[in-house]
Amino acid sequence: MTDGKNRTQVVRLILFTSLWLMLLILSVKVSAAWTARSLSLMAESLHTLLTSVSTFLSLLTIKAYRPNGSSIYGQGKREVVITFLLIAVLGFTGLSLLSMSAQQIIGVILEKTLTFSVRVSWPVMQVLGVLVITSLGIAILGLYQGRVLSHPSLRFNAGQLFKDVFLTLLVAGGLVGVWWGLVWLDVLLAIVLVLLAAASCWQIVNWQFPLMVEQTAIAPEVLAQIARQVGGVTHCYHIRSRGLVGRFVYVQMNLIVHPDLAGLAPLIAERIEAAIRERYGPVQVTFFIDDDIAAADFSKAPPVTEVNGKNDPMGEREGY
Repeated sequence: MTDGKNRTQVVRLILFTSLWLMLLILSVKVSAAWTARSLSLMAESLHTLLTSVSTFLSLLTIKAYRPNGSSIYGQGKREVVITFLLIAVLGFTGLSLLSMSAQQIIGVILEKTLTFSVRVSWPVMQVLGVLVITSLGIAILGLYQGRVLSHPSLRFNAGQLFKDVFLTLLVAGGLVGVWWGLVWLDVLLAIVLVLLAAASCWQIVNWQFPLMVEQTAIAPEVLAQIARQVGGVTHCYHIRSRGLVGRFVYVQMNLIVHPDLAGLAPLIAERIEAAIRERYGPVQVTFFIDDDIAAADFSKAPPVTEVNGKNDPMGEREGY
C-alpha cells in the first residue's frame, strides 16, 4: 500500500466509498429533517452536502492527465461548473432557510407560536445517532489512511467529516432542547448553521480549487535533474506536474533505467519520489519505466491513459 500504484488505488477507493456513504447520509438527513420539520437539521444537511462535494473534488484532482500529453492551463470547464453549481445551490438553499427562519421568529414574536412546529421523536434521534457513528467511522478511516499514505486530501476530507459530526451532535442537542420546550432553539441553530455553511464553502473552494489548476507546478528540467541524481536512471522525459507546491503536487514522468538495474526499478522510483517529496513537500508521482528500445524516440508522447500506471500505454512499459 506504500508504492505509487497501490497508494493511488487506495486513495481513490477511500474517496469513492466516502462519497457514496456521504450521499447516503445526506439523503437520510434531508428525509429526517422533512419528517421532523426541523430547520436546523436541514441547515446541517448543507454541511454534509459541502463535505460530499469536497470529496468529489478530491477525486477530480487525482484524475488522469490528458492522453495526448498536451499542456493545459487553468481550471477545466467541469471544475468551474461544479464550483458555480455548489455556490448556487448553497446560496438558494441558505436564503430559503433564512427566510423560513424569519417566518418562525415573526410567528413567535407576533403570535407567540411557531408558524410550523418541530416534531421531535425518538426514532429521529436514533437515526441521527446512527448517522453520527457512520460519519465518525468514515472520518477516522480517512484520517488514519491520510497519515499512512501521506495524502493531504484524505486528511482534509477527514477534517470536514469531523466538523460535520460535531455539527450533527449540536443539532441533536438542539432537538433535545426543542423536545423540552425550547422551541426557539431550532430556529437559532438554523441561522447559525447557514452562516457557518457559507464559511465552510469558502474554505473548501480555497483548498480544492488551487489543486485542480492544470498549470505546471514544478519545472520539468528541475524534476529531471532530481531523477538523474538517483543511481540507475539513464534518461527521463515526458515530465508533467500540476497542483500547488507545499500543499500537494501530482507528477508523472517516463524513466529509462540501466538494463543491469531493471529489477530494481521499483526501488529507484521510490527513491526519486522521496527526493522530490523532501524538496517540494507532499507529492504523488507516477512513473512509466521504459527500456531503451521502447523509448528510443523521445520526441513523441506515449498515449498515456492512466496516471497511476495501472494500464500499460505501450504494451512494453511498467508503471509504478
